[in-house]
Amino acid sequence: MAATFQVPLSGLARAMVQAGRLKEAEAEAFMAQASEKGTTFIEQVIAGKRASAKEIAVFAGETFGYPVLDLSAFDEANIPASAIDRKLIATHRVIPLNKRGNRLSVAIADPTNLRALDEIRFQTGLAVDSVVVEEPKLAPLVVKYSESAEENLKNLTNEDLNLEFAEEEDQAKADEAVSLDVDDAPVVKFIQKILLDAINDGASDIHFEPYEKFYRIRYRIDGELREVANPPLAIKEKVASRIKVISRMDISEKRVPQDGRMKLVLSKTRAIDFRVSTLPTLHGEKIVMRILDPSSATLGIEALGYEPEQKEALLNAIHRPYGMVLVTGPTGSGKTVSLYTCLNILNKPGINISTAEDPAEINLAGINQVNVNDKAGLTFSAALKSFLRQDPDIIMVGEIRDLDTAEIAIKAAQTGHMVLSTLHTNDAPTTLERLKNMGVPTFNIASSVILITAQRLARRLCNCKVPLHVPTETLLNAGFTEAELDGSWTLYGPNPEGCERCKGGGFKGRVGIYQVMPVSEEIQRIIMANGNSMDIAAQAKKEGVKDLRQSGLLKVKQGVTSLDEVLSTTNA
Repeated sequence: MAATFQVPLSGLARAMVQAGRLKEAEAEAFMAQASEKGTTFIEQVIAGKRASAKEIAVFAGETFGYPVLDLSAFDEANIPASAIDRKLIATHRVIPLNKRGNRLSVAIADPTNLRALDEIRFQTGLAVDSVVVEEPKLAPLVVKYSESAEENLKNLTNEDLNLEFAEEEDQAKADEAVSLDVDDAPVVKFIQKILLDAINDGASDIHFEPYEKFYRIRYRIDGELREVANPPLAIKEKVASRIKVISRMDISEKRVPQDGRMKLVLSKTRAIDFRVSTLPTLHGEKIVMRILDPSSATLGIEALGYEPEQKEALLNAIHRPYGMVLVTGPTGSGKTVSLYTCLNILNKPGINISTAEDPAEINLAGINQVNVNDKAGLTFSAALKSFLRQDPDIIMVGEIRDLDTAEIAIKAAQTGHMVLSTLHTNDAPTTLERLKNMGVPTFNIASSVILITAQRLARRLCNCKVPLHVPTETLLNAGFTEAELDGSWTLYGPNPEGCERCKGGGFKGRVGIYQVMPVSEEIQRIIMANGNSMDIAAQAKKEGVKDLRQSGLLKVKQGVTSLDEVLSTTNA
């Protein structure tokens, strides 16, 4: 007669039999199934519907005198994953919960697994306290924290990428000097995937942010930051080193901020530039990458959102032989794209164009671009003085920051050159007052500035937009007139459910809201008479210039954006 092999009952199985929760034959069958399938006794009891996970956890805690914890209420960010070797986590299905002094609390579904606790004590040298948890809630954490950083990265990448970074001689040397750890394949592929996804999603910036207990990556899409990945904290140094190598920074310097650039070659006809900035934080180097897509400068003025009369006024101004055109607005309002769109229109074989920027964000063939370098003495004013000896037709100054730069730019505009530049002001009328406050004489302002454009960026409604009903009083308070509320147009808002195109956000892309103010003879007289911005704004209104709010409300009537977007991005 053949002997049958019997699996011995575990401490938990025996306790459940003694308490009358299971029959001995049932417990033996569950133990045999667990051994055969490579699972646990608890999983088999749950699968056999003899007890729920919660009932087993409560029973084990009460029987053996251990606290019971609901893992769903525990903050995963507090898990000290490095306290236990990942092989032990996988083998014994335990998760470290808290490390305080020489004591370590661990989550375990079966507290009678003494072998697991002994091995953890031996490996860590710490006193181990057991906390009973439910097996189904423990399992996904065991899988997550038993994986190596490389395996985790492979899961995040999940595809083969072979992108090319444009290399220069000094960068090639830096690549040779870097350790093999920086060039390991999972990190390289992961960074490539992050960059490619950012470009495909239309992101303007990528943030790599290390914290004490987690590492996150966020994209800025349509002006809002969105979290897209949480790679293992262990790779933060490798990611930072790799990005610094391809951006031609000093990888050995981690104590001070650094700036760099890199180029990602997508195809023979398309390459994307990145402006890279590192910042030492408490828990590692934070890296922000600004995506500089040259194609944004070739979209054409129609795609930017100018109304027909605004576009006509701007084109008339930039095609004049001399004078100054100023673009104003806060950081991130699209001033650079507007300026480069104008430069792209003016960029002809018979025209000499020079730009001074800090730094040059978009590379355009046929334009002489200069990066200012204050440490080396190449300031905006120094670059402008040089330009005037270079036989220019059009000069673009990245920003007028001081009186010296303003005076040289104005003299250039008065002596036969078209000058384009930016200022950080709220609207067009206050720009003229800002120049006056800098110390520029009113006569020079009146005789040189020919047009000012103030702008903001509002999120564009996705095609899945839905009609909204808003009380008339709210629309009147927003700035609409009684005559405009004639029922001939529909107010739209974002679809709360969204669609695949907008990924549930209700918005896709952004549109410019503009105040385009030509400096007329009457406005020149107000400037000469030391009038303030309110006087200038009143005169501009008489001349039919729409302020930012009015331009935004027109976009609402057209169904391009929502009322809330306009209210949040424009001044009342």
